[in-house]
Order: sequence, then structure tokens, then C-alpha cells
Amino acid sequence: MAIRTIRQIKDLNGRVVFLRVDFNVPLKRGKVLEEFKIIQSLKDIDYLLERGVKLIIATHLGSPQGKVVVDLSTKPIANLLSKIIKQPVKFLSVTKTKDLVPAQRIIAQMKPGQVVFLENLRFNPGEQKDDLKWAKSLASLADIYINNAFAVCHRADASVSAIKKFLPSFVGLLLEQEIVNLNKVLHPKKPLVVLIGGAKIETKTTLIKNLFKSASQILVGGALANSFLVAQGYEVGKSMVDSDSIKVAKTLLQKNRTLFSRRPKIILPLDVVTSSNLTKDHLIGSKNIIKIKASDRVGKGEYICDIGPETIGLFSKYIKRAQTIVWNGPMGLFEVPNFRHGTVIMARLIASRASGHAYGVIGGGETIEALNLSKMAEYMDWVSTGGGAMLAYLGGEKLPGLKGLVK
Repeated sequence: MAIRTIRQIKDLNGRVVFLRVDFNVPLKRGKVLEEFKIIQSLKDIDYLLERGVKLIIATHLGSPQGKVVVDLSTKPIANLLSKIIKQPVKFLSVTKTKDLVPAQRIIAQMKPGQVVFLENLRFNPGEQKDDLKWAKSLASLADIYINNAFAVCHRADASVSAIKKFLPSFVGLLLEQEIVNLNKVLHPKKPLVVLIGGAKIETKTTLIKNLFKSASQILVGGALANSFLVAQGYEVGKSMVDSDSIKVAKTLLQKNRTLFSRRPKIILPLDVVTSSNLTKDHLIGSKNIIKIKASDRVGKGEYICDIGPETIGLFSKYIKRAQTIVWNGPMGLFEVPNFRHGTVIMARLIASRASGHAYGVIGGGETIEALNLSKMAEYMDWVSTGGGAMLAYLGGEKLPGLKGLVK
């Protein structure tokens, strides 16, 4: 494997560097609620500033659909970054081609070691269309392009894909670490155990297909498990299901029975925690009845909200034997305290196995949030900044953001 990294650039002093990061962080009333992605990129920022670059930092935030949305401005992120790196960070509102001239003038006056931060890239309608004109406009601001935004490498956005046509392009230190660490999963020390859950069902099936051969077990929980339970003919009540995933689940379960009848690879919940009454925002209703039920005994009016104690014990047995562990997606509605037990227990168990007994990798915003609830994040071998990108990479998909940078 060959990676074009920033360490291959011989002389950075005085060069203008466009650093594409993923600072797509949650905001509330202009305050950043989660700093994980920002902290992860500090090594790259320090590396570049120590070598005297004039640094342009750019990110997207949310999905404004090419329109200026005040609540999705990246200015609060720029302000926070200034406090973290303890130096001024000038904010530039570059959302249209006409903004380039004043921005170029400001950048030309920058001294080595200074930083500017661009407005939300997705305020321009050309960003998510991989528009060449918008990419060329962004490229006109810099001498060198560095991609450090693994979480959007599976998207063909202009600042991730097309911009590479106009500038010498390299991979950042964080993105390099992402590739190196995820490749350990693609070439694992066995047994490899995959724990997968969450609500975004359609994004998970390629991962399951790609790791089906190399994995010893694939433990399925969360909303994803519902599709597999339906594929077995079980009732899942009012729980979230996905018709396309049910078809894939049937195929995978057939392979599971045919090829691995003695030692099945796909392991589904034996029991689940159900709720009789949930509001639309997943809060517990006033007349709610919570029960632990066997997976084949869920009533038509019930919601599956977590994995049950027998399932926790079963999943734990496989995780304790693993030498490589991959986790993406919570086991239930972990944002509700009554339904987070399965997710938090899995987080603690995986973290306790990582950094020694096994190689542990997790990814995805909700998964990281769940890991933080366990207060054991420091013990994980690798916490990926990408959810969908991690799934795409491990699923064998081609990532537009890595084209020409990683072979």
C-alpha cells in the first residue's frame, strides 16, 4: 500500500496549504458540544504550523443544501480552534466566487504560521455536486492541498474530490492513521468479531458482505437486527425495519445456514428489551411497559429498544475470545437511560479487551457517544472519525477522497 502523505513534502515554509478537515461537530446556540474531531486534527495543524505554512482550514457543517444557514456557520468552530491552539484564527466568509478576491488578498498578506478558517463549504451549491468551478476557486487560494477529512472521503464533494485536479495533493497524518488502522481489520489477527448495530441500516450491509468470509462472528444488534429477525419470520412489532435490508438478511442467513451450520457466523439477539409506548422522539411514554422478551415473542404493538441479558451474555462470550474487534452502531435506543444497558456493557467489554488482549476499532458518531458513556474511550486501539466512511472502506467500496492519494 502506498500513501501520499504530508511527510513527503520537502519544503513547506511559506507555502499556502489548504487543509480539508472534518469538523462537522454538533452546535447549540453557537457553542460546540463535542470537540473529538477537532482534537484529532491538532497533530496535523501543529505539524504544518511548526513548518511555517500559511494555513487555510476548511470544513463542511451539516447539510445546508447550498444555502447560507446562519445556525450552520463555522465561525463558532473557528473561535474555539483559536482558543485551543492559543493563537488568532481569522474567519473568512468564502461562499461564492466573488468572495475569492478579498480572501486572496488577505491570504497573500499572511505570515508563515498564521491561520485562516473558511465558512461552511456546503453553503456553496457546487460543493456537494463536485463542481469543477467551485473546486478550482478553492484551489486558487493555495499552493498545496491536504485531505484530512476521512469522514467525508466516501462523498464526491468538490473540496474532497475535484480539488485534487488543481493542486499537488497529499494525505494528512490523521487520515493516514485511519487507513493504516482500518487495514488491520481487513488483514486481521483472528478470531475477528464484528459488532454491528444502529439505525442506518442501508449503510451496513456492504460491511457485513465484505467481512463475511474473514469474520469469525458478526454480532447483530440495534435496528439492524430487526431486519434479520423479520427475515427469520419473527414479529418485531412497531420496531424500525428496512425492506431492502430484509432481502439481504435472508441471503446472508441462507449462507449462514448452508456454509456454517455447525458454527454460525451471524449471531442474532436471543432476547430483547421491549417498550409498549414510545413518543416520536424516543422518550418513554407515561403508560409505558418495559419487558424482557425472547426474540421470537415480541408483540405487534411493541418496540424493540435494546438487547436483553441473555444476548449480552452470548455476545460477551464471542468478544472475550476475539483477537480483532470492530464495532459500529449502538445496540438500541441508548439515548434513553432505560435502554442503554446493552450498548454500554458492550462498550466497556470491548474497551477492556482492547489495548492488549485484542485489537479494538470503533467508528460512527453514535458509537463514539456510547463509548464515552462507558468512560473507557482511552483504552480503545483506534476510534475512527468516520462512520459512513469507515463502513464504506471496510465494505470494499472505492472512496472518491482517496483516489490518487492511496493505492
